[in-house]
Amino acid sequence: MIDRPALTSSLLYLDNVAVAFDGYKALRGLSLVLRPGEMRAIIGPNGAGKTTMMDVITGKTKPDSGTVYFAGSHDLTKLDEPAIAELGIGRKFQKPTVFESHTVEDNILLALKAPRGPFATLFGKPAVGQLEKIETILRTTRLTDHRARMAADLSHGQKQWLEIGMLLAQDPKLLLVDEPVAGMTDAETVQTADLLREIARDHSVVVVEHDMTFVRDLGVTVTVLHEGSVLAEGPLDVVSAEPRVIEVYLGR
Repeated sequence: MIDRPALTSSLLYLDNVAVAFDGYKALRGLSLVLRPGEMRAIIGPNGAGKTTMMDVITGKTKPDSGTVYFAGSHDLTKLDEPAIAELGIGRKFQKPTVFESHTVEDNILLALKAPRGPFATLFGKPAVGQLEKIETILRTTRLTDHRARMAADLSHGQKQWLEIGMLLAQDPKLLLVDEPVAGMTDAETVQTADLLREIARDHSVVVVEHDMTFVRDLGVTVTVLHEGSVLAEGPLDVVSAEPRVIEVYLGR
């Protein structure tokens, strides 16, 4: 891939992005800027454009118009999903997808970003650097004591953490995390906020979430989407006090 001069100092830059499906405008001039190392929470009612926004960032959906740049110079509108993933954008969907018949540790090993063939992955021994990385990911995701358990035996919350760990194994610069605490216990929700804040020390993170208590625990800038564009942006206490946000989302 050819290195191009940076066009923006932001990690993620969306400007006036529009997407329509059979006449339905899913995104209407959406603009969003994410700094390197920033964690951002995205909230909004159903149909606000949150999923379509993530589809555009990951290349699943091509916008009808607008600008989408990653890491200063990569035009995401011209790249397919594998190329965008290779740039360092990882996405976690709401429902966890893990290899249930493998152990927690093997799930992370299989996800590691390293030059390897299927034979080496299945029958070879992990290198020292890989083992150290697995240990770090297990600690970060609160799964060290569960490393030998089959993924199928984990709780729903632990499966969510494992999938986040599998994303981390791929060395992403940006993680897109969709409703990570849906279905979690209160204790798991608190731990997930801690986990994401820890991850955000070394990565940029975009979190789409409906749980306002969880969003408050994250303590980050909040972007409110409505009808495919940004309705408000700022600290949660500020945006949640805006009459329009209360009307279209929080008051429901």
